[in-house]
Amino acid sequence: MDLGLKDRVYVVTGATRGLGMAAARELAADGAKLVVSGRSQESAAAALGGPGNTIGMAADNTGADTPDRLIGAAREEFGRLDGVLISVGGPAVGLSETITDDQWRDAFETVFLGAVRLARAAAAALGEGGVIGFVLSGSVYEPIPGLAVSNGLRPGLAGFAKNLADELGPRGIRVVGLLPSRIDTERVAELDALSGDAAASRARHSATIPLGRYGTPEEFGRAAAFLLSPAASYLTGIMLPVDGGARHGF
Repeated sequence: MDLGLKDRVYVVTGATRGLGMAAARELAADGAKLVVSGRSQESAAAALGGPGNTIGMAADNTGADTPDRLIGAAREEFGRLDGVLISVGGPAVGLSETITDDQWRDAFETVFLGAVRLARAAAAALGEGGVIGFVLSGSVYEPIPGLAVSNGLRPGLAGFAKNLADELGPRGIRVVGLLPSRIDTERVAELDALSGDAAASRARHSATIPLGRYGTPEEFGRAAAFLLSPAASYLTGIMLPVDGGARHGF
């Protein structure tokens, strides 16, 4: 199936590792051109096609000038912008009683406000056929034990995304969300290790997933590439679980 991604231009944040990198790889593999951001400019761009196809930028989602820098780079280098995928690293781990005010503020700036700021800028820059995607979490639908900050912020960001979909729909701009669960990334490995027995934690979580295993980054990346592509042109306002069936509700 041709997703229609060839020569389309996307901004992908958090693309130096994890789910952002997984999505960027699949977009690039199908012919998209990318502006990718993360802590390291070089590592983001090198793995994704190099000059002519991908620009890597060191950018912090909390920076007020980050949206203009990323969108400006896409337009300057490739002459257009077709979509953005907003991905940030997971917030601090901990229970409600252990998370400090500073941790809440930092997470709000990165996970929530930084994402909102980039989405607003993208909405102003995109035309008909454009798309804004959010990498969220299964915590949008069901709290995850030990992740109080994610449980507090991700559902609010999903609500913002749904609201934005309603507002931008008349302009032909789509807004979508992806809700990963146990995808085999460094972040999930770190969460398993917190239990003191990573292998036992992995086995326990795998047993709750109907497919019986963790997802691969490639599987998440392909789902993201489809949602961002013209092939998904009638999908907006949705939150897609990428979780092997772990969410048991409809």
